[in-house]
Amino acid sequence: MSNTLRPFGTLAGIAGLLICLFAGAIRLAGQHWLMGFEIVTLFQIGIGGMVLGCFVLLLALTRTSPPAESR
Repeated sequence: MSNTLRPFGTLAGIAGLLICLFAGAIRLAGQHWLMGFEIVTLFQIGIGGMVLGCFVLLLALTRTSPPAESR
């Protein structure tokens, strides 16, 4: 299962980062709206993608770690 989680988390994080960069570039160009959506909304979607990527990668990391040995 972690074999599918890791690429999904990476893809979600990269997509979120690209959306944030795109929203930032549009906002720096002076536009406040894009296709009926505020640029801040697009930025928040990007942040959500990055957070989703972080959570999925964290899940993949915790599932692949070996169990702790008891002493």
